[in-house]
Amino acid sequence: MAIYQADQAATSFVTVKGDSIAYRKIGSGSPLLLTNRLRGTLDTWDPLFLEALAAEHTVITFDYPGVGYSGGELPTELEALGQLVIGFADAVGLDRFAIGGWSWGGIVAQLIVTDHPERLTHAIIMGANPPGKNDIPMQQAFLDSALKPVNDLADEEVLFFIPDSPRSVAAARASHDRIYARPGVTEKIPSTMPEFMRYFKAVEGFRTDEEDRRGALARSSVPILLLCGDHDISAAAGNWFPMIGAFPRAQLLVLGDAGHAPQHEYPELAARYIKTFVRFDAR
Repeated sequence: MAIYQADQAATSFVTVKGDSIAYRKIGSGSPLLLTNRLRGTLDTWDPLFLEALAAEHTVITFDYPGVGYSGGELPTELEALGQLVIGFADAVGLDRFAIGGWSWGGIVAQLIVTDHPERLTHAIIMGANPPGKNDIPMQQAFLDSALKPVNDLADEEVLFFIPDSPRSVAAARASHDRIYARPGVTEKIPSTMPEFMRYFKAVEGFRTDEEDRRGALARSSVPILLLCGDHDISAAAGNWFPMIGAFPRAQLLVLGDAGHAPQHEYPELAARYIKTFVRFDAR
């Protein structure tokens, strides 16, 4: 079994708005801050994906308040989520940085694009919907697995991969084995309905979009890479299609035979696309 920097990285802590926030940092180069999915922790990023990014970037991952290794409670308002990320960036000494958000964390990343664009060099949105009403809904199979107290490999195949694709199932097993090579991963994953409800409450305003973040996102000058799987049952790539013509600085990349976690399905390829995007699309 390979040993990755992400598995060896020390867990550090900073205080943000009175909460102890856990984070890890690997690599060197321009900073790339990653915002995690629903129920994701420092331990649940695929270490091969992080390793590949760290070849050109200082990769920083963190746990939201009340999640994983962090203290406090997860904010339940959009603005507070954005302030959390900016407060964390300030606490670890980041002025301008690239942000990469996956799933629920992709919503958080979009908040930084629309509400704090001056802090960003780039944004990478992985497996997330745009703000407001979207035409293609989340499939019930995703919710059925996502809300179980503990997810096993079979659940992960449904949630993040493609259970009827042999290649995708093999990728799910490989990613699962890399992640769970670290002991105690499951112990830190949120597992109760009250914890889940805080996640849902926090993004209600993103979906109603009374602030028109959808319009602000389309007008943004921040270079944005939309990284999607063609079989994502949570956040369909097609939900971005109506917006693409309006984006001045966005690129949509749809990976074939991929589900809700394209960066875990193709960790090295996804990292290569991200590194190339950041390297060549600057502002």
